[in-house]
Amino acid sequence: MPISGCTAGRRRYAVAIAAAVICSTLFAGPDLAPAAAPSPSAPAPQLDWSPCVQGSRFDCATTKVPLDYRSPGRRTIELAVVKRKATGPGRRIGTLFFNPGGPGGPGTVQMPELYESFPRQVRERFDIVSWDPRGVGNSTAVNCFDSREEADAWRSSKPAGFPVGEQQRTTWIDAYKDLARRCRQRDPELLRHVSTADTARDLDQLRRAVGDPQLSYLGVSYGSFLGATYANLFPGKVRAMTLDSNIDPSAWTNHASHSDPRLPVFLRMGTDLGAAATLDRFLALCGSTTTARCVFSAGSPKATRAKFDQLMQRLRGIRWASGPTPARSVT
Repeated sequence: MPISGCTAGRRRYAVAIAAAVICSTLFAGPDLAPAAAPSPSAPAPQLDWSPCVQGSRFDCATTKVPLDYRSPGRRTIELAVVKRKATGPGRRIGTLFFNPGGPGGPGTVQMPELYESFPRQVRERFDIVSWDPRGVGNSTAVNCFDSREEADAWRSSKPAGFPVGEQQRTTWIDAYKDLARRCRQRDPELLRHVSTADTARDLDQLRRAVGDPQLSYLGVSYGSFLGATYANLFPGKVRAMTLDSNIDPSAWTNHASHSDPRLPVFLRMGTDLGAAATLDRFLALCGSTTTARCVFSAGSPKATRAKFDQLMQRLRGIRWASGPTPARSVT
């Protein structure tokens, strides 16, 4: 269905990001949780940039940060970092740090992939920097297997795709319990320090490494929770932040409960209710127009909702094979 205003919406979104990061934003006042007691100081890391590959417009570096910020003189880990220099150096404001979410999204991969989506004004005035958070990617990673063959054997031990039925659910849960055991055995010390608070402290070290007195930051999805954590730990070090597709911090942390959550984070956030409301709105709009504008329309919102319900009933009656099957059309 053609939706008017999509291009304009993307343009407004880009302008909003540009305005948010170019204009200095102050995070201060009584609504901010107090920062935790400062950890012992760690020296600012060094970033020795070089082209990621010959001829690349992106620069890469690897730097070291403390594994445990309470004991910065002990073990260190590596962070893989990527940068694209500001395209208008004469108008440069500083560095914009970007976290694509996840948690665990590899910034050294996703920032270059998404670079052209950043507004032109931002690309001109900021070096854009991202990194693989501790525990993943080309940073010091949590490795749970001794070999690729061992990892492949674990993958084949559980049902492919989404588990259906009690037997598959039990097999699936047992497989992930086994994965957790393997990860703990390999490097329990690293695993204890793969946290949002540790990653926020890594971010502050990277801010120091590029020489910015305050942080400019764009975080998407889980990256919004990382940004909020940074702002609480370092309220005086925030210049500007854009937190996009926000994660509810209370839901993410299970409302500060120490007991095991009974629901996954997206249900704790009410994502299912939001998705249902969005679907209902789509069916209402689709049913309010003709099939020339929305091919699924049944002529009215009520009839279109009924058509969708019938489709769902048909899908529930299909016995899906566990392996790849030939494509089929469902209308």
